Amino acid sequence: MGEIVTGRQAEQASEPRRLKFRPVWLFYGVLLLFLVGVIAFATLRPILVLPRITLAPGFSLTDQDGQRLTNEDMRGKLVLYNLTYTNCMQPCPQTSQVMKDVLARLPELESNGIPVELVTISIDPQRDSPQALQDYAAGLNADTSRWHFVTGPLERLKWVIGGGFQVYFDHKENGRIVFDPAFMLVDGMGILRGEYRTADPGADRLLGDMQLVLDEIQKSSGPNKVAYEAAHLFMCYPRS
Repeated sequence: MGEIVTGRQAEQASEPRRLKFRPVWLFYGVLLLFLVGVIAFATLRPILVLPRITLAPGFSLTDQDGQRLTNEDMRGKLVLYNLTYTNCMQPCPQTSQVMKDVLARLPELESNGIPVELVTISIDPQRDSPQALQDYAAGLNADTSRWHFVTGPLERLKWVIGGGFQVYFDHKENGRIVFDPAFMLVDGMGILRGEYRTADPGADRLLGDMQLVLDEIQKSSGPNKVAYEAAHLFMCYPRS
């Protein structure tokens, strides 16, 4: 005898089968959107930052006026460092002209009151007295309120430059001084943000990188902080 089908059963049989919502679909959907966002952020790089390389070394050195200058004096400032000595003649790497060019172009930066300063570290403390540093600064027409010339005991310099900045220099037995030219960019928190191991990275590049750090300082608050942290996480760094 055949099975009797009621009207309700026939109606249900004719309805299309509905998919049941599963929470796992929501999880995979959110995950997919996240991955798409990550790829888009890393590819399009809407925000560029300079890397947080490492903590810059502390120091206590003497400037061209015979006054102590320390890393704590540089807190809250964006600082570009280089190293040389006042008797650095060819073929000694020449880096002071680059610093002079940067100093002349500091007004181009949109700093909104954030102090930007330069520090030249002499690696010849025996001859580079405060007076010698003063004369050297005068020869460069340097504004020493923004461009400091400092030195200190040789062992301290080795600790700051060699140990801290990881830049090679040495005093040879014949009195010759050798060093690897380098510029270091340090932010107001004392974090090394740029290292340029060349005698001439170019003022344009240095000023461009300085502006990136200044932009981050000014804009990375509130909701924007998440975007800047994402830029660091996904290494949205400028291409060399």
